[in-house]
Amino acid sequence: MPVYCITGTNRGLGLEFVKQLAQSSTNTIIATTHPRATDLADLHAVASPSTHILTCDVSSIPSIQSFIQEATHALNGGHLQKIDFLLNNAGVNLAPQQTSLSLGPDELHAQFAVNVLGPAKLVELLLAAGLLSPSVRILNMSSSLGSMQFSSSLRPRWCAGYAISKAALNMLTVHQSEDVRRELPGAVVVAMAPGLCKTRMGGEEAVLEPRESVGGMLRVLGGLGSEDTGLFYQWTGEKVPW
Repeated sequence: MPVYCITGTNRGLGLEFVKQLAQSSTNTIIATTHPRATDLADLHAVASPSTHILTCDVSSIPSIQSFIQEATHALNGGHLQKIDFLLNNAGVNLAPQQTSLSLGPDELHAQFAVNVLGPAKLVELLLAAGLLSPSVRILNMSSSLGSMQFSSSLRPRWCAGYAISKAALNMLTVHQSEDVRRELPGAVVVAMAPGLCKTRMGGEEAVLEPRESVGGMLRVLGGLGSEDTGLFYQWTGEKVPW
């Protein structure tokens, strides 16, 4: 019975991950939401009996620590079940109109706190708590905008602060792919771009349905091998240039 842990599940791609995974009674799901999230009706509607809905603000270390205590209890005290798939999905794109010449310090710091420090500390603290399985698959939700090659081809360039934070997340993935493996030799850590999806973050220009993106990412995630660790993939399974 595989255990999936997904951050940021009250809407968008996180919600779709829960919806698709909950269709199988063999999946145990830990679905996190921000403590201030109030729009949880859709999540409760798609959750299965084996879905645990817990709160976690990934930008707050105390919140992550509290979440880990709750997750340990949900997983039978941490003795019988461990997390097989960790999906660091929670992310923010603040002030997308800002360019490299108009970056707001508050917005940039907030994006780094959620998009980079959150996945870093969540992996660190879950590992320290012994909640990751020996062959855990970790997906860091990135973006094509985090690719130097892709972003350099854009005219005009978009979402400077968000793109910079996702490039940093990609580097975090490279480091985690080595560091986590020293503790868990069977672990695989990848970055993945979900495509421009029809979500609140994706906006009006999006053409990809969330169900297509999530279905593709789950197929890629399920097929990852040892040799894939530290790589950057599209939702289709194609490799993304750094």
